[in-house]
Amino acid sequence: MTGVRKAAVASAVGNTIELYDFLLYGTASALVFDKIFFPQFDTRVAVLLAFATFGAGFLARPLGGAVIGHLGDRIGRRAMLVVTLSVTGLSTAAIGLLPTYGQVGILAPLLLVLLRIVQGFFMGGEQGGASLMAVEHAPPGRWGWYGSWVFIGSPAGVVLANLAMYLSSKASGAQFLSWGWRLPFLFSIVLVGIGLYIRLRVTESPRFEAAEKSRLPIAEVLRDRWRVVLLGAGVNLGFTIFIYVLSVFMIGYGRTALKISADDLLVATVVGSFAQVIAVPFFGWLSDRVGRLPVMFGGAIFQAGFAFPLFWLTDAGWFTFAMVLGFVGSAALFGPSAAYFAELFRTRVRYSGVALSFQLGAVLGGGLAPLVAQSLLRTGTWAIALYLVAGAVLSGVCLLAIGSAHQAEPAGGEPDAQPLTPAEA
Repeated sequence: MTGVRKAAVASAVGNTIELYDFLLYGTASALVFDKIFFPQFDTRVAVLLAFATFGAGFLARPLGGAVIGHLGDRIGRRAMLVVTLSVTGLSTAAIGLLPTYGQVGILAPLLLVLLRIVQGFFMGGEQGGASLMAVEHAPPGRWGWYGSWVFIGSPAGVVLANLAMYLSSKASGAQFLSWGWRLPFLFSIVLVGIGLYIRLRVTESPRFEAAEKSRLPIAEVLRDRWRVVLLGAGVNLGFTIFIYVLSVFMIGYGRTALKISADDLLVATVVGSFAQVIAVPFFGWLSDRVGRLPVMFGGAIFQAGFAFPLFWLTDAGWFTFAMVLGFVGSAALFGPSAAYFAELFRTRVRYSGVALSFQLGAVLGGGLAPLVAQSLLRTGTWAIALYLVAGAVLSGVCLLAIGSAHQAEPAGGEPDAQPLTPAEA
């Protein structure tokens, strides 16, 4: 296996495991946590609180992105990715050992939130670093293709998380709420061992090793590229609103409002996520051919156009079909993202810039999306659909504001980070 393929596979596997850890929590929030950590509240409030703890992990992600991104630009991508994978996995396993509210009272949800915050902090440095390891090993003109391998980890993580919950539910039966839900969290230890074995066999990014090092990369990127950071966050914000409503809120909505069985919900999410595993590299490859901007802007248009049909199809009994369409269509915005964000920043500050812009969008989008959607449900699903439309419009506007200056690499190698406006030049 060539160096670039080894780096892309290692990044994809590691990111899959990280996303398994992080997204498993979202599935458990929709199916389990309201009952075992917030049983003193009625169903609607308990689900709302469970989604609030899900969002707590996102609050720590920008800070983690800033700290780990800074260290990644100073020390190296490889070392930071080993740390993020190890600590996130251990935090996930610890959740599987937590006592319930019935056993220790208020201490149980407090410990749950604490571990979720630790998860979020280290997850904040994972996706940016993993995408850079793949992209910075890739030859010019192939950044979209190889970078997309990393983001296969997101839907693959959803597949693994939901499949683990499904198999655990089948195995434990009536004891699922007692001990069955813990098994997928404890299984994280096995996955982390596999991920570390693969990641430790990959060499450091050649572009990082060749680049001049910044003394204070996070300060440099905030000083020189703060507008790009904010607009990049806006691009990711709209996508994460859509994907976390799709993969987290819709499970809770299907269970409580439509009375769909947990097994059917999990199977539908697995099928949709598996479809996205195929769609993500396709759109990454396409972005190398026609440019990042046309592909990603098309994804934003899809998300806006699909917001209302998502609920029409679901309410009509076409839940699995709706999930497949949602996951596949959103891959147009997601697939080229690794290359797109990498092309916004020079190598010397790239980890800091990518991690910060990506995670700011994640906390404002994905972290709040299930909570906001659950709150809007009192008004009606049309209000949630408008929320999705607003997120998609924001992504599209930010894509156009950044422009297409970053979508192609110079033939000599590293893309230059072009000024956003004449005032920044």
